[in-house]
Amino acid sequence: MRTPKKTRLLAVSSGGGHWVQLQRMSEAFEGCDVSWVTVREGYRVDLKNQSDRFFVIPDATRWNKVGLVFLLFRVILVVIRVRPHAIVTTGAAPGLLALMVGKMLGCRTCWIDSIANMEEMSLSGRKARRWASLWLTQWSHLSTEEGPEYHGSVLQNFCVEDAGEQGGCEA
Repeated sequence: MRTPKKTRLLAVSSGGGHWVQLQRMSEAFEGCDVSWVTVREGYRVDLKNQSDRFFVIPDATRWNKVGLVFLLFRVILVVIRVRPHAIVTTGAAPGLLALMVGKMLGCRTCWIDSIANMEEMSLSGRKARRWASLWLTQWSHLSTEEGPEYHGSVLQNFCVEDAGEQGGCEA
């Protein structure tokens, strides 16, 4: 009898708050074969499961076109190497490029816009709409019938889960 294979999940983010929010979702990835992709080697220590695969890619912005080309090349290499069933990202440019490559290769894709974007979706988030199987915002007032969808925020869910242990969240 064959053992069912785990879902290969590629979790992608740029640095700072994008990485923190992606890490806070890591419990949702339990049972998956997770490969992490980010822009700083130093983030490796943040992994709860040290046996997870970890890839470092260059960071780039829309202002650095050459950097975006190098970033795209590295993202393509990682996606081909991992062959994920699904890709989830909190942004920014590295996540958007991963969604684009993944969607073209038949992966399920999920964009979760950063909680910092409370006035409107980020530029990368707006562009991700086309490439995301599931397009999410962390602010209820940004959700519309056409998308993005709202299912709570990473910070809100993090605080609710920790309230019993720490007596509440002061966010």
